Amino acid sequence: MVAELDGLARASTVEEAVAFGDVLFIAVPYGAVPQIGKDYSAGMKGKIMLDACNAVAPRDGNAIADEVEQEGIGVVSQKYLPGARLVRAFNTLNYKIFASEANRPDPKLAVPIAGDDPEAVKAAAALVRDAGFDPVVVGKLADAARFQRGAPGYGQNVTAAELKQKLSLTP
Repeated sequence: MVAELDGLARASTVEEAVAFGDVLFIAVPYGAVPQIGKDYSAGMKGKIMLDACNAVAPRDGNAIADEVEQEGIGVVSQKYLPGARLVRAFNTLNYKIFASEANRPDPKLAVPIAGDDPEAVKAAAALVRDAGFDPVVVGKLADAARFQRGAPGYGQNVTAAELKQKLSLTP
């Protein structure tokens, strides 16, 4: 993959990637998130992190899936990734849909986002736009439960206006 990107990317260790990036993107099986937080939280401290992980009981275990269901995925992710300026984003659709819908003609595909740090949310919204989508700020990390797996905002291949309507957000 790195070779295909012809100098726009490089392979490195997790430590090197965390140290290098001003903004981090995490998309791993959710069961790995607690260990990643333990191993790398010092390097993640103060960095904006886009969290695209989803808890799936058969893959990640019932305990963590139940925790996410009870507390909300944004709150649980922040607990396991302390110090990161977390923003939930890019978790609602399959990566193939994001690849095929990026930079489509208007209206763009909506990407719901949520975070507690206003500057991190602003940066995440800009990155969502740069990737060719329309960010929809749903609220704080607790509000990310509205677009976690199984929630009304999950799996919605819709425009921003349609997503706002589905989630009863102000237009």
